[in-house]
Amino acid sequence: MNRTTLSLIAGATALAAVTGYAALSAPDAPGTAAATAKAAAQLPVERTSLLCPAPSLSDIAETSYTSFTPVTKGTGSGGKAELQAAAEESADGSQAGKDDGKSGKGKTQKPVLTPREPGKPVTGDSSGAEASALVGTADGRFAPGWTVQETTEVAAGTGRGLQGVNCTAPDTNFWFPGASTAADRTDYVHLTNPDDSAAVVDVELYGKDGALQSTVGEGITVQPHSSEPILLSTLTDERQTDLTVHVNVRSGRVGAAVQALDDKIGGDWLAASTDPSGSLVLPGIPKDATSVRLVAFTPDDADADLKVRLASPSGLITPAGHETVHVKGGMTTAVDLGDVTRGEAGSLVLTPTDQSVPVVAALKVVRGKGDQQETAFIPATRPVGTRATSADNSAKGSTLSLTAPDRAATVKVTASAGSEGGTPVSKTYTIKAGTTQDIEPPVPGGLKGTYALTVEPVSGGPVYGARTLAASEDGVPAFTVQTLPDDRGTVAVPEADEDLSVLQK
Repeated sequence: MNRTTLSLIAGATALAAVTGYAALSAPDAPGTAAATAKAAAQLPVERTSLLCPAPSLSDIAETSYTSFTPVTKGTGSGGKAELQAAAEESADGSQAGKDDGKSGKGKTQKPVLTPREPGKPVTGDSSGAEASALVGTADGRFAPGWTVQETTEVAAGTGRGLQGVNCTAPDTNFWFPGASTAADRTDYVHLTNPDDSAAVVDVELYGKDGALQSTVGEGITVQPHSSEPILLSTLTDERQTDLTVHVNVRSGRVGAAVQALDDKIGGDWLAASTDPSGSLVLPGIPKDATSVRLVAFTPDDADADLKVRLASPSGLITPAGHETVHVKGGMTTAVDLGDVTRGEAGSLVLTPTDQSVPVVAALKVVRGKGDQQETAFIPATRPVGTRATSADNSAKGSTLSLTAPDRAATVKVTASAGSEGGTPVSKTYTIKAGTTQDIEPPVPGGLKGTYALTVEPVSGGPVYGARTLAASEDGVPAFTVQTLPDDRGTVAVPEADEDLSVLQK
């Protein structure tokens, strides 16, 4: 048996293992019935991984975790999900687990949080600076759309206020426009490795004049099942107000998020921008924002010229004095937009003025005035797609912002059962073309505890969304914003037929 035949048999076996049946024969002539491609079926994903960064270095931090999996058809009855503390590295370099708050070599880790059933949130909490990063997996009926929100309240000190982040899936490439090494900022990039082998990561910084020279960020090793918070100011001697952080994984994969903390105006988590694109949407600017700063970056050598528009409740408008923004290739550009929303709901829409050049972007948003200001970040995001999920909501303090930048859209918003009781409720909303609508989301009947929101487009054009959590703390308008990209609960699986005749050719 020659090498070609062996390769074909191996290929047939591998494909059959994935799809059940594999078609390996050469394509028929165009126009024949056999040549008609079968539509791919959208099937629920069978396994999901999520990584939550260590929440805070403050001894007075109070952190809550909310896990939720929406009910998805076709998942069967099996499966489970759990979040465990990431391993810590002991003095001798071995990995030690965490058990009841103490690290101990060889101990079996107790899950920090274990969901009981899809359709109902489950919550957990931690206090102080000792809480570690979490590594989570879900399979079976718990996997499709699994979402975990980490929310931290810090009463005083650097970064005081409300900090929130959606735990992220591992990946190999992340862009974070909006970071800083300014004197009043303390920014960390958190890298979490879920796998059994070490990951090797490069952290690159780009300022107003281009790449910042540093060898410290090259070849950072993140040990298996562990997390590394890296202070950005240790990677460079330069102090710059606006930076773009690029996390590039050479081997393995990690979860990544930037914790951006300010000495005077609070702070929040900065989630990664969507992949570089010629057009971007940054949804959910709070209507009472007192300051909005756009930070953009293009990894291309070519410059990008972008048209700036605000999707308001009445339609797309161009901010006076900020009609366009010019982004130089390889350099971070920042523009102060002031109180661009002027008391109304808004989302920023960036489109090329001429040639399309891929860009990443984020907004730094401030609420309040004087010494009672608080900060949050809104990265450019993917559309809601099939479904998006927001895991941590309360009867008061949650605002859902939906944007239809191109065409009108109809969406269904479902409030889940509460974590301690309540009946799900759904409502349908129509978002006019070019507008943003702030929605006081539906609340489950008889709500006890926290609840989740799912957003599902019903008809019309693409929809983008964000959820704002707000709470007043000693007069400070504390808040955090999480965007609502597609939860990737389903995957396209092409239909195929068995045809092993190719093995005889």
